[in-house]
Order: sequence, then C-alpha cells, then structure tokens
Amino acid sequence: MDGIEDEGGAPPFAAKPAIVRAHQVFLAFLKLGLTSFGGPVAHLGYFREEFVERRKWLGDKTYSDLVALCQLLPGPASSQVGIALGISKGGLRGGLAAWLGFTLPSAVALTAFGYGISSFGRVGDSGAIHGLKIAAVAVVALAVWGMGRTLCPDAKRASLAVLSALAALAWPNVTGQIGAILACGLIGWWAKPSTAVAEPPAPHDFGVTRTAAIFAWVVFFGLLIGLPLLSRSVQSHALALFDSFYRSGSLVFGGGHVVLPLLRAEVVPRGWIDDSSFLAGYGAAQAVPGPLFTFAAYLGTVMTTAPNGWIGAGLCLVAIFLPSFLLMVGALPLWEMLRRRSGIQAALSGVNAGVVGLLLAALYDPVWTSAIHSRADFGLALVAFVLLAWWKVSPVMVVVLSAVGGWFIAAN
Repeated sequence: MDGIEDEGGAPPFAAKPAIVRAHQVFLAFLKLGLTSFGGPVAHLGYFREEFVERRKWLGDKTYSDLVALCQLLPGPASSQVGIALGISKGGLRGGLAAWLGFTLPSAVALTAFGYGISSFGRVGDSGAIHGLKIAAVAVVALAVWGMGRTLCPDAKRASLAVLSALAALAWPNVTGQIGAILACGLIGWWAKPSTAVAEPPAPHDFGVTRTAAIFAWVVFFGLLIGLPLLSRSVQSHALALFDSFYRSGSLVFGGGHVVLPLLRAEVVPRGWIDDSSFLAGYGAAQAVPGPLFTFAAYLGTVMTTAPNGWIGAGLCLVAIFLPSFLLMVGALPLWEMLRRRSGIQAALSGVNAGVVGLLLAALYDPVWTSAIHSRADFGLALVAFVLLAWWKVSPVMVVVLSAVGGWFIAAN
C-alpha cells in the first residue's frame, strides 16, 4: 500500500511514501511505547506486526534490510528502526515523533521512579509483568516465523539462519552477533548465483537528502571528537554528563544490556551515583516497556550533582539517543543506494538470513528463558501466539490478556 511494493517488479524510480503527519506517527509509536515489553528483539516483532503487516508502511524486504542495517550500527537497534520508520513517513519531524512516542512512556516511568516512587520497583516481580514477558515470547516467535518464511525460502538460507543462531548461542555477546552477521553476508556474497534475490528490491524513498546525510555525519563525528576535548577544558558537570552519555550511545554495539556496564563505568567511579542506586534503577528498567536506553533518564534524575531531576533526565536522554538519530539520517540515503547493487543484494540475502538466526537465538535466550518456567507459562504463550498468528488479534489486546493471564497463574 501507500505506493510501496517490495515484491515483484521494481519501478524505475523510488516509491514516494505517503506522508503521515507527525502527530499520527507519534500516536502510532506511543501505543507501542506503552505496550512493547520484552526487549529489543520483541520490539522488532511489534514493529513488524504494526507497520509491515497492519499499516503497510513498507514491505517485508525493506523492513528486513532496515533491521540488518541497524544491527550493524552502534546504538539501540529497535529505536533506530523506529526512527527510520518515522523519517520514512513524516520526514525528520516524523523521526523525532516516532522516537518521542516510543521512548516517552518508559522515560517518564523511570524518571518518576528516580524521584522516589519505591513501590514501582517491586512491580518487576509481579505476575502481570511475568505475563507481559510471556506475550513477548509469542511476539518474537511470530516475527521469527514471518521473517523466516520471507527471508529463508530455500535450504541454503535456512541453513545460514541456523548457523547464525548456533553462533549467537555459542558466543552470547556482541562479538558473536556481529561476527555471525558478517559471516552470513560474506557467504551470501560468495554464493551470489544461488542465494541472491531474483530481482532487485523496489526502491524505498526514506525522504533524507544527501545534504542532510552529510550534515548528520559531520555533526556525529564532530560531537564524538569535540565533546571530550571541550569537557576537559570547560569545568561544567552538564557538559561532562552530555559527553559521557553521548559517547555511550555512539560506541556501544548490542543494545541496552550492553550499554549498562559502560554507563556504570561512566557514572559510579566518578561519584555521580552510588552503586546501589544504579542497581535499583536497573531493576526498575526491566519492568517498563520501550527501549532500555531510557535507563539514562533515571540516572539523570538521581545524579548527586546538578543538573539532576527532570532536567538531568532530559539531558541524559537526549545525549544517549542523539547518536542514533544522526546515524540513521546519515546512513539511510547511502543504504538505499547500496542495497540495490547486485553484490550488496547477494550479501544482504545472507545478512537477512543471519538476522533471522539471531532472532531465533534471542527467542530462546533471553526471551524464552526469562518467561517460560512452567506448563502454564507455555500454555499462555501458545494461546498468545495463536491469537496473533491466526485470529489476528491486536498485539495491544494480546499484551493485556497475557498480563491478566500471568496474574492469574501467579495467584494460583
């Protein structure tokens, strides 16, 4: 729909996506920001269900290519996919609206927790939250199933997906993930005649000019190099804070769980926050929907030195997500040009199979292992999967039903 078709013959020009007003993009992502539990892999499943299957904002192939790009870039992959989707439909304002909608609920919740709502910290152990983790199992399973059917249609690509999953399980760190993706890309490129797609993907206009992309790269590297130099010469806690969180968002691969030790190394040794407060916030971050990078809002709130409170929360939140926004603006035009080259298409066919494998590994650990502890849990996950896959029930409704089911299981 919307003039976009990823399968079949490609038009000779990039399909111009229908413009969606920024407030509409915001509301679409706000719904997901309120309900997307389960971490970045689950978020990608929610995004696919909402924007590929339901809203038809883009086709499965373009979405998969976008996920592959974000897996290769530093920063939170799910948030970057969301920013790119928002840019695609509403320009730069749409990208900002998508980020705000998806990020705001968890950022507000963690800021409130930082102000001392201690009862919220115990929510993570409730049956309802456990039910939300079970819903994430069904969402991720549906994403793996759907993307696998599209991206692994033959034995070779299915085998690549399995090998990628095995590598991710054997080396459960960012090195294993990046290594698996690169290896699958090289194999796809090498086996071009048998694994490349038959026709080039239909072009998708993400609406970013080359001038904007160049400007984004200049700002990204300028801040990455200039902020440490400036913070050493200017005695300002706000500047030092922005520098620390900007570097954390720029240099971390592997998502939210990987950024946590990096943030701890930035804030605890300097005395900005004590270790017990850091760990308390980490526990609360597990109980909220949306990206784990919003943990930065909590840290900014509880800083021992001003700026702290809601001002510190906003400063840290902007600093840690700004690299992702700049990276997406800078990468999208180049990515759209590269992914249409035959060699890149062949490599992407392998990369996409590798991404399916990483999702498959993540479906087991941490999604399955953190949620399925009993026969009742498994039964609830099956019901949620059937509701999503065959009855086409809204993911929001499935999340609510799973929360109720988790509460009922815990109560009995």
